[in-house]
Amino acid sequence: MKWTIDGTEREALVYAPAKTSGARKAPLVFVFHWHGGSMQAAAAGMKFQTLWPEAIAVYMQGLPTKIYVDPMGVDPGWQQEPGQFGDRDLRFFDAVLASLHSTFPVDNHRIYATGFSNGGIFTYLLWGTRGKTFAAFAPVSGQKFSAVRLTEPRPVLHIAGQKDDVVPFREQVQSVLAAKATDGSAEAGTSCGQNCTTYRSTRNAPVNTYFHPAGHVYPPGASEMIVKFFKNHELAD
Repeated sequence: MKWTIDGTEREALVYAPAKTSGARKAPLVFVFHWHGGSMQAAAAGMKFQTLWPEAIAVYMQGLPTKIYVDPMGVDPGWQQEPGQFGDRDLRFFDAVLASLHSTFPVDNHRIYATGFSNGGIFTYLLWGTRGKTFAAFAPVSGQKFSAVRLTEPRPVLHIAGQKDDVVPFREQVQSVLAAKATDGSAEAGTSCGQNCTTYRSTRNAPVNTYFHPAGHVYPPGASEMIVKFFKNHELAD
């Protein structure tokens, strides 16, 4: 599907549900590629359309973006903070969401966002600026930039590599601490499997972390973990 935002053509790969889920409307999953990636590469590698066939899976395409790893702005990516690049990507998201509502039977209680690296950073930005829209978030190897303010308690699964030096692991840990503060999470967590910790929330918004021993990678099994997490969380009436 294509949109024109402020005179610039934008596009996304949109996968209609391959299966129906009875009388319920369809969950909607937004997926954001890494800096230098593409919607096609994200769809091929992350496979949410296959892992959750009842959902609408949307892979949006970024534009050439000047960020710290690409000061010339050669490769496609996403804004990191409110107001950056004229909020071009937030406006793109708003247009896509409005179109999908008019095209598909979207379940407003089950709208989710995930992304890897720069896409994970944009996922945090969506939480900070469009938090009321979403039921849960799952940034992978991303961080919350300082100008992003999290105000809506929402369940989050943060996946990170302990040896990450592209989006430094210590910055990702600080982002998780900010998420825990917003979600009213307990200081001490409990195990939810190997490398996985869950922190209970007083605001019905648990924080889960999966801190694996590798670096800046999208780890095997990440998409399966994210789908399971999303399926466990939806907005209340």
